Amino acid sequence: MSLLIKNGFVYDPVNGIDGEVMDIAVEGGRIVEKVDEREAHIIDASGMIVMPGGIDIHTHIAGAEVNSGRLLRPEDHVYDFEPKTAITRSGVGHSIPSTFTTGYRYARMGYTFVCNPSMPPLEARHTHEELEDTPIVDKATFPLLGDWWFVLEYLRDGLIKECAEHVAWMIMATKGYAIKIVNPGGLEAWGFGRNVRDLDDQVPYFNVTPREIIRGLCIVNKILSLPHTIHVHTNRLGQPGNYITTIKTMDCVKDLATSDKPVIHITHCQFSAFKGDSWANMKSGAEDIAKYVNSHSHATLDMGQIIFTDTTTMTADGPWQYTLYELSGNKWVNHDVEVETSSGIVPFRYRRKSYVHATMWSIGLELALLINDPWKIYLTTDHPNGGPFTSYPKIISWLMSRRAREKTLEKINRKARARSLLPSIDRELTFYEIAILTRAGQAKALGLKSKGHLGVGADADIAIYNINPRLVDPARDYKTVRRAFSNAAYTIKGGKIVAKMGEIINVPDGRTYWINFNMDCDVFSQRDLADLRRKFREYWTVEYENYIIPESYLKVSAPITVRVGV
Repeated sequence: MSLLIKNGFVYDPVNGIDGEVMDIAVEGGRIVEKVDEREAHIIDASGMIVMPGGIDIHTHIAGAEVNSGRLLRPEDHVYDFEPKTAITRSGVGHSIPSTFTTGYRYARMGYTFVCNPSMPPLEARHTHEELEDTPIVDKATFPLLGDWWFVLEYLRDGLIKECAEHVAWMIMATKGYAIKIVNPGGLEAWGFGRNVRDLDDQVPYFNVTPREIIRGLCIVNKILSLPHTIHVHTNRLGQPGNYITTIKTMDCVKDLATSDKPVIHITHCQFSAFKGDSWANMKSGAEDIAKYVNSHSHATLDMGQIIFTDTTTMTADGPWQYTLYELSGNKWVNHDVEVETSSGIVPFRYRRKSYVHATMWSIGLELALLINDPWKIYLTTDHPNGGPFTSYPKIISWLMSRRAREKTLEKINRKARARSLLPSIDRELTFYEIAILTRAGQAKALGLKSKGHLGVGADADIAIYNINPRLVDPARDYKTVRRAFSNAAYTIKGGKIVAKMGEIINVPDGRTYWINFNMDCDVFSQRDLADLRRKFREYWTVEYENYIIPESYLKVSAPITVRVGV
């Protein structure tokens, strides 16, 4: 079906289009120069905003940890459910919705691409099964490699080439997209009942440091020419004083940047931006982190904004989740995945009247507003850790309206309000900047050339919002903005209308993006393959073959071939 979207206010930052009234033509699932208006389906977008489909660079929506969270929290299913319709399935879940519900809710908000950022290689099959079960949206997933036994051995022995070969094999075998690092070295230390406190702490047995892991995998990432940088959950996440560790983490790879292209992404940075040395004097380190990012071009961040709600925290950072269990006294799951990673799950409620929670709420917004270049920071909640992804419209209203922020500031802890930087920040983001934070910037960071823009040849992933930027002032009418971004007037995925005024009307399968390496040399020599098989046989409870996900296993596979020479 060909489409013609007429007379919309188009926001397409990749192509420098800032609210220009224009038409968008679609044919064959892609954006084209023009279509035959007599044969095309016409969408009159007069008085509406047209943007590329939304992109979420970091959202926990699939895999063993997510499924364990669903099992742990039956109470999460009670009051938030999706009724069955003629074309949709029923589903449940507030903070950890079921797979079909996840796809429907993203599509309603105008989102069309999501990244599942935490996949233990051993549990890749489970992860892909749930991603395949998530309709409409395209997706990618990041294997956890920062504490993976082979990687630690190669880095310990200084075998960067061999490490790059192994990472390439692992990404292809598990159908992954990027290198994910969580609390580097800390997850391996957790197996010994310990953690790491600094970038230069020794990891038990391997005698490598977090700094060496981060730098080593950053070099590997460059060797392999991966489209996304290393994706890093910093050491000491969630601990007072950790803003120093975050700055040191970004700084430790500064010399590996050879141009303006970023080499590291710090994810859910709000959780890694705390000053102080205890919870009593904890305060925001957002200004210091923003100053660093504003003066350097090699790092990007995403917010990890918290929402005052009941949610579920889940992360591969097992030691932090144990700490959160001790702080909250809530029920708790902790898990160790062979010799790959750890994980934990703790239900949690963020409260306005809690000094710590209110300070965290302020930090996320401060980061987004104090970092001058919107191409360097992206909107996330670290779903569900900071709150459900369905809260994005509320966050957009806070970013666009000082008045909206003030309304929430009036309700939070008095001490946190007095220490917040928000009252001193006048900045209110524009629709153009929101399009960067939620679409264009994330596509650029992920290296998705056919996503995040509306240029000819791009995938026809489009969101149309019923809001007229010439009549509505977001600073004043923030509730109108929130409503508009909650239910797109139209969501178009691959040239098909999938949602209209909040109603799902089409449920196509989304594509799974993964990296396929076309190497100048063999990914593994026969000797390397034999050694890999031997190690699996002697040290693992599973075989080499258990890790390999055939391409035929995916409903709609979208491999991105990367040519490298290692």
